[in-house]
Amino acid sequence: MRNKILACTLLGLGFPLTSIATTSGPNVAVDIAPLHSLVSQVMDGVSKPDLIIPAEASPHEYALRPSQAKALSDADVVFWMGEGLTPWLEKALGNVSDSAQKVEMLKLAGTTTYEFREGATFEGHDHGDHAEEEDHHDGHEDEHHDDHHDELGLIDRFLSMFSHDHEEDHHDEHQDEHQDEHQDEHSGHDEHEGADPHAWLDPENAKVWLSEISGVLSKQDPANAKTYESNANKAIALLDQLINETQSTIDSLGELKFIVFHDAYQYFEKRFGISATGSISLGDVQDPSPARISEVRDVVKKLGVNCAFTEPQYDPGLVYNVFEGSSVTAIGVMDPLGANIEAGNQHYTKLIEAMTASLSKCKQ
Repeated sequence: MRNKILACTLLGLGFPLTSIATTSGPNVAVDIAPLHSLVSQVMDGVSKPDLIIPAEASPHEYALRPSQAKALSDADVVFWMGEGLTPWLEKALGNVSDSAQKVEMLKLAGTTTYEFREGATFEGHDHGDHAEEEDHHDGHEDEHHDDHHDELGLIDRFLSMFSHDHEEDHHDEHQDEHQDEHQDEHSGHDEHEGADPHAWLDPENAKVWLSEISGVLSKQDPANAKTYESNANKAIALLDQLINETQSTIDSLGELKFIVFHDAYQYFEKRFGISATGSISLGDVQDPSPARISEVRDVVKKLGVNCAFTEPQYDPGLVYNVFEGSSVTAIGVMDPLGANIEAGNQHYTKLIEAMTASLSKCKQ
């Protein structure tokens, strides 16, 4: 935008124009790398958007660097997933110019969203069978009460791997009955109401967003509208190809039994017809309670789960220790953000391909 003003000034002074009027675009800031990749594809040949949160960092909690804060303050358009993924960013957006357009992807028409899943294991867990789930836990409580207390010392060491201080919380858990721990786990669901924000892992959502991104940018920058539209159409066609290739690979893997570090993958799972058995942490990477860890270990033993995944944004030590001595023989990396993938046009495609490759290793 600022370059266009400069171009008009130069024209008024009698200077010849170069490509500045047609190749410059609005200043655009994007919160996470996968979404940044989609915006980059639409803006290809015009300009490059700024990435606010690097893929190797957790978007749930992040402290902006001065350069990233400046990119936000200078933005004409901000594309972000929503408060469910980056609750701290909503406040930062309050400091962005009132004239800047802020586009929240989870609220765009046509976006498929799901609520957070409940419990440490996902089989049969939906909002309609919550009462049945509670009955299961009541029976489960008596059967595993003694085993749970035997594991408390080990669980203390697991929880110490997190950056937060758990001493006070865990002391309270020692004072409570095992039943109270389960009730605490379920009462925490109120904190996770609303849409699971990891919606970019459904490529069909990405297709919807590409069209929306093109429309927003075209209104901001009519001179480059045709480029934005053409780029979006090309990107959508490539996503159709990616979806078909991913589905073919997933179908060839047969039944998969795997545990993930945190519940970030249901959009990918539901799109391609697979299902994680459970997660160690909640959808917003809340620290797992001892009861949750115990439940995960129980289901691994019961169902013969043989594969688990860490994430590069978090310490993998907890995953290795939780499953030590269990039936889990393969511990790989499942990355919803693409920490080791270069930011830019190809990031999104490589992210989906990497997730598929990680699942393929469960069969090796």
